[in-house]
Amino acid sequence: MDSSVDRATGHDHISPGRTLVSVKCVSVRLGDSEVAPLLLDLHREYETRYGTGDSVHDVDGSEFDPPFGGFLVLLDGDTTVAGGGLHQFNATTAEVKRMWTNPEYRRQGHAKTILRELASLARDLGYERMRLETGYAQPEALALYRSLGFTEIGNYGIYDHASGFELNLTR
Repeated sequence: MDSSVDRATGHDHISPGRTLVSVKCVSVRLGDSEVAPLLLDLHREYETRYGTGDSVHDVDGSEFDPPFGGFLVLLDGDTTVAGGGLHQFNATTAEVKRMWTNPEYRRQGHAKTILRELASLARDLGYERMRLETGYAQPEALALYRSLGFTEIGNYGIYDHASGFELNLTR
């Protein structure tokens, strides 16, 4: 874990049954231990919703490394609360992948925090736009992206029936 790139979130939400110790946003590599629960549960969730969880491996992990990408997680002590990464889609656009929130911490704004931090990182890396895609079986994700000002751009990727979204980072 690269603790030198530590982004404080200021979150003080308390989840049902869980008391947050302190939540901090940290830059990590895809292979770091903090990302393992994210990838494991994301795979399980995709299996449940779509019948296949293979899409957690559709981008090589090195594409999330600087200087063209990054991966961020929210940590509550040693617990991974949420996370997501971005990689270069083209010279002016970063693509978000692996968005996930720990089921015990959902519906508390952690996905919004990760997306805002990823947008900040994308700007820092010189990108003008940030895009992502999500599937039809994730209505909560569709609503989240719309609420944050992402514009629907249609299916641009390899997944049938996926919805693409893009956010202008220059405004």
